[in-house]
Amino acid sequence: MSESLPPPPSLKRCVEKLGLPTESVNWDLLDQALVHASASGDRNNEQLEFFGDSVLRLAAAEFLMEHYPQATVGELTRVRSQLVSDQMLAEIAENIGIEQFLQTSSAAAGDRAARPRRLADAVEAILAVLYLSRGHLQLVRPWLDPHLATSAQQLMENPAMRNPKTALQELTQKHYRTLPDYRTEEISTQHGDPQRFRADVRLGDRWLGSGVGASRKDAEKAAASQGYRALLASITTETQH
Repeated sequence: MSESLPPPPSLKRCVEKLGLPTESVNWDLLDQALVHASASGDRNNEQLEFFGDSVLRLAAAEFLMEHYPQATVGELTRVRSQLVSDQMLAEIAENIGIEQFLQTSSAAAGDRAARPRRLADAVEAILAVLYLSRGHLQLVRPWLDPHLATSAQQLMENPAMRNPKTALQELTQKHYRTLPDYRTEEISTQHGDPQRFRADVRLGDRWLGSGVGASRKDAEKAAASQGYRALLASITTETQH
């Protein structure tokens, strides 16, 4: 399938369904992006997914710096980590209906546990196609930004993003009547590398999360952010049963 030839009807329907720009898209790469490794060992989306991961991180970083110029680096880092997560990418894939166009083996299609990762990989592969079709983010940002906007706003308004240590403390006091405990240590680095710290946060004997940062404060904030999400998910699950 040559880039200069018109795309097959199935791929054209896919482009229309996903809301992708039809101009200057490399159709051959897009076709490859929709082939899971289980369907073809020779020509699949693994390398595109690898490249798309970097495209996603760059696009998300640009988006956050443009829309939240007053945010701290720590806040931007925590929000970006959520925006590029498998969970967020799988939600994008669900919203735009990628799965109906994704070629997979019958065995892979039946693996429900691997489904979120499979969908996330497909989104990253498509981002790679949009970037490689032009060699920059001109096609990527208009397609990706609307998917980032709502989630980024919700994350920025989340108290665990703005002040994760306070948010975690309030959560543990409310549900367990106790405070989290942080254990922080300096990480060994090679000569000349910047100083780094690692923090673990626990609730009694229960490990909640860990984080790394350039200072003890940053490391503890990163640990608190992970701990808050894990503990909130656990509490939500417990209350549903």
